[in-house]
Amino acid sequence: MWDEVGMDKKVWYQCDRCGACCKWPGDVRVEDNEIDAIAAHLGMEVDDFIQKFTRLRMNRNGLSLLEKENHECLMLEDGGCKIQAVKPFQCKGFPNRWSFPGWEKVCEAKPVPMDRAIELGLVDGSDLSADKEIRGRDL
Repeated sequence: MWDEVGMDKKVWYQCDRCGACCKWPGDVRVEDNEIDAIAAHLGMEVDDFIQKFTRLRMNRNGLSLLEKENHECLMLEDGGCKIQAVKPFQCKGFPNRWSFPGWEKVCEAKPVPMDRAIELGLVDGSDLSADKEIRGRDL
């Protein structure tokens, strides 16, 4: 059984914080409520955070975090996420909700059979649908 992003629904990929997803080019969407939380986490006013750390998404439909010249997320520092405690929902979903071609070759996420992941509390077994806001425990 496969989902809309080509992931095996019988497997949960548990993040190992390798940072591979933080180095992939493209938009890192940030929604209004996430912007507020990130700005507060960084001790900044919302407007200052928006001016300093975001840009218009490629589809011109909202904001994205800036990236460094090498395509790494601007929030990636010393191999870790500067905003880990409040990172965007998009970041929390990798690789279970979104991925990029060849992610398996660079990502260190550990495959866990879905039944076992639910048993361990890594995944909320009550609703595994893609539109559920939190599908698994964040590391």
